Amino acid sequence: MLTSTVCAAVSAAGLGIAALTAYRKRFLAATRIAAFALIPVGLVMTGVVDWVTSIVFKPTVWAGFGVLALSALLFAIGRFAERRRGISGRRERRAASGPGTQAVAPAASAPSLGAGRKAPKSTPAPGAEVAPKDDFSDIEAILKKHGI
Repeated sequence: MLTSTVCAAVSAAGLGIAALTAYRKRFLAATRIAAFALIPVGLVMTGVVDWVTSIVFKPTVWAGFGVLALSALLFAIGRFAERRRGISGRRERRAASGPGTQAVAPAASAPSLGAGRKAPKSTPAPGAEVAPKDDFSDIEAILKKHGI
């Protein structure tokens, strides 16, 4: 009941300010102020205010929020511990595997050219520039050109 009265008073004050603004020939601003002023009354009429006050003023609701926060904290701690254990577990597995372990097919990713075929040699055309060895040389040239 008290919240409904407060919302009605806030809306009345907002509509009064909107009327004064409209009196000063600022109709667009007055329209916006009136729109904002009607929101509290609309919330009271739809029952949202009663629902919110029943949530805010009940201790059991706040206890529920506390339990949810504790649950989130426990999830975070578990995740942190799992991540730490996962890193040390990988180190132990690498040490146990040793250097003697090899891939099943180490040359499987290499391209096969066939039994008697050789890779074609690429010769640059006469007058063509040879590609630079450094991948970033063209970027460096652009930066030097601009003085960076």
